[in-house]
Amino acid sequence: MGSGLFFFVVGPSGSGKDTLIEGAKAALGPSGRYVFARRAITRPADAGGEAHEALSVDQFEAVSAARGFLLQWQAHGLRYGLRADLLDEMAAGRHVVANGSRAMVAELAAHVPHLVVVEITAPAEVLAQRLTGRGREAAENIAARLDRKVPPFPAGVAVIQVANDSTPRAGVERFVAALEGQAARLRLVRMPIETGRRNVAFLARGCTVVAAPDYLGPGRVDLAGERRSIRAEIALVSDSLLAHDAVGLSQETFAALGLPEGAELVLTRTPVPESRAALRRKIRGEALDEPAYVQVVGDIVEGRYPDSEVAGFLVAADRGLTDGEVLALAKVRASFANRIVWGEPMVVDKHSMGGIPGSRITMIVVPIVAAHGLAIPKTSSRAITSAAGTADAMETLARVDLDAAEVRRTVERARGCIAWNGRLSHSALDDVMNAITRPLGLDSTRWSVASILSKKLAAGSTHVVIDLPFGARARVKSAAEAAEMARLFEQVGAGLGLTVEAIPTDGSGPIGRGIGPALEVRDVLWVLEGHPDAPPDLREKALFFASRILAWDPAVGPANARARAEALLASGAARAALERICEAQGRWSEPVRPARLTRTVVAATTGTITNIDGFAVAGIARLAGAPQDKGAGIDLKARSGDHLRAGDPLFVIHASSAADLDAAAAQAATFDGFTFDAGRESAASR
Repeated sequence: MGSGLFFFVVGPSGSGKDTLIEGAKAALGPSGRYVFARRAITRPADAGGEAHEALSVDQFEAVSAARGFLLQWQAHGLRYGLRADLLDEMAAGRHVVANGSRAMVAELAAHVPHLVVVEITAPAEVLAQRLTGRGREAAENIAARLDRKVPPFPAGVAVIQVANDSTPRAGVERFVAALEGQAARLRLVRMPIETGRRNVAFLARGCTVVAAPDYLGPGRVDLAGERRSIRAEIALVSDSLLAHDAVGLSQETFAALGLPEGAELVLTRTPVPESRAALRRKIRGEALDEPAYVQVVGDIVEGRYPDSEVAGFLVAADRGLTDGEVLALAKVRASFANRIVWGEPMVVDKHSMGGIPGSRITMIVVPIVAAHGLAIPKTSSRAITSAAGTADAMETLARVDLDAAEVRRTVERARGCIAWNGRLSHSALDDVMNAITRPLGLDSTRWSVASILSKKLAAGSTHVVIDLPFGARARVKSAAEAAEMARLFEQVGAGLGLTVEAIPTDGSGPIGRGIGPALEVRDVLWVLEGHPDAPPDLREKALFFASRILAWDPAVGPANARARAEALLASGAARAALERICEAQGRWSEPVRPARLTRTVVAATTGTITNIDGFAVAGIARLAGAPQDKGAGIDLKARSGDHLRAGDPLFVIHASSAADLDAAAAQAATFDGFTFDAGRESAASR
């Protein structure tokens, strides 16, 4: 049998400790699981107050000399003690409840294996009324009691609070519930079940410690033990799979908790979030202010809401956020992030709303800016629905899974980095939000503004340029939407103390030739090396955005920024800067090359190309294996405006396996993404 708990009940005079303890004794004493300690006090037995063991001063000294007290202290001219045999009760698995002094918590913690301090609280006016009703003290003495400052509890001691501000019956009910909640000790078992992002705990349906079916539903529970805790949802299993005194955790939840199997855990219900009223106001369509978002976002991060309620909140946010709400959300999101402080007057960054295949300008902009000398700690995402993200592309050359310290070292050595943002945890909110928004297809541009700028603020940026490509297949659909989004980015950025320039750009088709990590990096290197096959549109867009960043440097200014960017590119300084970045991040011994298996897709008709559907060609590249297979993708051989004859090449598919190559070619035969004049579409391969 495991050790019982020691409940040490503390609280100011007038809080009602004696009343609550007596009520709990009547309710829990008959179970045999609890022992209610009698304090030894150097006070006559008939002196009133709690039922105690009356000892003379000499008797008290004799017990103390014989080491008969577990704990002893002095207060109000009296000596108090708790008998040492209470440890035997705990060893037998019974829980001890004792009235005590706050000042003795640290000493008691050193003597008992499982201490839980129960602090009884009540408002000052209630305490004053109760003390006055006793008739034992003058008003000035009562006032002095209430003004007395109490020291904080020692670190690492479990403390629960019970409010005794209502009727005695209500106070006893709360006190009993608190004791029973802490006494719900379950043995930890690691279950051979994987639950992904969700923290899941399992109880046997016939659990003898708690009524397991009562915990089913949308609510969460807290599981705590040995100074570690985790929040989880409950699922039930048959009695044959789990012992009745155990709680099972999924593989991921067990790893996150970090305690060994067999450890004792206390199970309690997660408190109802205080922010629920604000969350429901948002779901009804009302606007929230910053303090409300602090509460709501904090409770979401803490896992106090089930996914269904978070989803309702996010759907409401997707439907509408005011400008003020976007700024409030950005501030709140940044407050939950691990902020990097660079100690430099200017730290620049570049972000794109994405969705344009092949537009890998970041890998050109960062080296140009770094070669100039400005700090540009660029962190990027991996692909979600596209054929490559910047992190996927950079990973063909070097490590991208850097932590904050490695990002700092890289920027100190090379003035820039191109890292994956997955290890940096710029926002503690992202994992929760993305797990819900992506399956629901929620893609609010206003929510994105708050998210993006909060990350830039957390990354320590001072100046940020935003690329807003718009087009029928882009994330931003129209020039008007892009202009409105640019206004919001710049306004919210100013509210955060950032200098932000957001620029709408043409997103009607792919940029560059390669679509897929290795093929896109090939284009990047061609631009940096001045190769004759370098895609001119990729070069031009990269120079444009690099110039906008360099224009912020007072030593350059807008008038000279373009010439400076071109000079850094033409001289090879930018190419050398990329080499330094790769070395600092951890260069691979061999870069990833385009996959060797190929198939050419050709035009089925003669005519002029009027449109290339970037979403379609990216889909073909993904079927070829990109971005997981970094060598896979497609190499465009034709562009919008080109006049082709039937049989001329449109693009070449690259894949590492014959099955992937066949799948991509089959999709291209159905629709290759190219539209010719007179509405004719091409679909042929060889």
